[in-house]
Amino acid sequence: RHVADFQLSIASITENSSSDCSAQDLHLQAQQLAGRLKCDSVVSAISAGPGTVNFTINRELLAKTVLQQVWKDGSEYGVKSELFSAVPRQKAVIEFSSPNIAKKFHIGHLRSTIVGNFIANLKVALGHEVVRINYLGDWGMQFGLLGVGFQSFGNKEKLKSSPLQHLFEVYVQINKAAEDENTKKLAKDFFRKLEEHDEQTLSIWKQFRDLSIEEYIRIYKRLGVHFDEYSGESFYQEKAQEVLKMLEEKGLLQKTIKGTGVVDLSEKKDLSTVSTVMRSDGTSLYITRQFLIISFRDLAAAIDRMNKHSWDTMIYVTDKSQSNHFQHLFQILKLMGYDWAERCQHVPFGLVQGMKTRRGEVVFLEDVLNEVRTRMLQNMTSTKTTKEIQDPMETAEKVGLAALIIQDFRGLLSSDYQFSWDRALQSRGDTGVFLQYTHARLHSLEQMHGNAELTDVNVACLQEPDAISVLQHLLRYDEVLYRSSQDLQPKHIVSYLLTLSHLAAVAHRTLPVKGSAPDVAQARLCLFHAARSVLANGMKLLGITPVTQM
Repeated sequence: RHVADFQLSIASITENSSSDCSAQDLHLQAQQLAGRLKCDSVVSAISAGPGTVNFTINRELLAKTVLQQVWKDGSEYGVKSELFSAVPRQKAVIEFSSPNIAKKFHIGHLRSTIVGNFIANLKVALGHEVVRINYLGDWGMQFGLLGVGFQSFGNKEKLKSSPLQHLFEVYVQINKAAEDENTKKLAKDFFRKLEEHDEQTLSIWKQFRDLSIEEYIRIYKRLGVHFDEYSGESFYQEKAQEVLKMLEEKGLLQKTIKGTGVVDLSEKKDLSTVSTVMRSDGTSLYITRQFLIISFRDLAAAIDRMNKHSWDTMIYVTDKSQSNHFQHLFQILKLMGYDWAERCQHVPFGLVQGMKTRRGEVVFLEDVLNEVRTRMLQNMTSTKTTKEIQDPMETAEKVGLAALIIQDFRGLLSSDYQFSWDRALQSRGDTGVFLQYTHARLHSLEQMHGNAELTDVNVACLQEPDAISVLQHLLRYDEVLYRSSQDLQPKHIVSYLLTLSHLAAVAHRTLPVKGSAPDVAQARLCLFHAARSVLANGMKLLGITPVTQM
């Protein structure tokens, strides 16, 4: 089956719109044009299809060019393409993950973490400068409760050994008593002291925050994620007051009959669309981002990041229920005179249903990582080949994470999906396990036959249709990177890598290295090396660490 390398649609180049032309006309025009075009040293065949002119590239040139390019560019293959030559290098600030201290690290935080990490990886690969920010929920009335709870139920040893779990347990216990008037009063007092910078209270809070961050860093490392900055709501206490002053000075802050502070965002200035920014008692609203409430802290954080990093684009990665919140945030910044608000972007993602671990509902990120490792290890142990692996635990974790990430990235980010462990961890079909398996298999092929050398490859030996399919697909990698860089959706790269793995698996079956003539073996080895190299590059962008054995 012959597939052309490039196709020209006649409708795209005819003067009158294609609706005026019948299919027959277009086919005739295609035949006439194809008849007038000549082949040369690059184009080896030209034919007409239904309304298209098809071009086939000289097969040896195709093999030589693709293999040389992959070899030469290595991890930068596809990124150095002329598609990106007109794209200016920029500085991007990306806010993602952002859990609340002492509360659950729910599946939404996990999604934000892997999506934000993908966007950051892609931007860095394309030569942009990236600042990764984790904006923690580290302030607010819950710290009043937590402080009081720790005095009653806290344990210093447990806090040091497993801070996230211990603070969560303390918070759950004190919450049961939260309706009690005395507890309420103590919590208010504790938080008031915090706001007044009382040294003893602040040092307890700081310990909660520092130990939590330390543990987060350790767990993020297992995910292959790091942050340049751990920011949080606590940073913007004073700056939030400055924002309030600015809103008042610019006449943007209005009071409703109930005394609530709002910013009018309606076109006609009739308060038909408002954003609430202040409670009637004058306190700045906390970030209950689900409701259309903009806290001064969010405004202060955006302004502060611009002053500190002078970025070209700032991206917030959160679930889609917060889309209105960010629209309002950007509109208020614009009203305040910050034109750069137009370069702020919200990347929304859908909800994941049904992710449970054996212990029940997901409470901590570590639960998910342990679960995926255990399940994957069981699957690997039940297959014959696992015994020789040097570090089965680590391999299981990397393969399991690939499974999670691919299941998450296969569709549009904004769509909801039903999570399934069984589906994610299947070794056949379009899964992360299949990608890892393909990578490991190609790697062991290279180990077995020695590394390929490009210098003496006879490309005339790569003329079989299955070899050509792999080469054609490798040629398209830059287009896929370009699409993902435009809409920040990982699904283009995912479907590209799955197809590449399927094509490589077929070629691996039909084009044996072992037992072939030396120049054929060498050429095929080179082809498989190129496929593995591009597969590894794409996996790393998605946040997956390729394994070499499984």
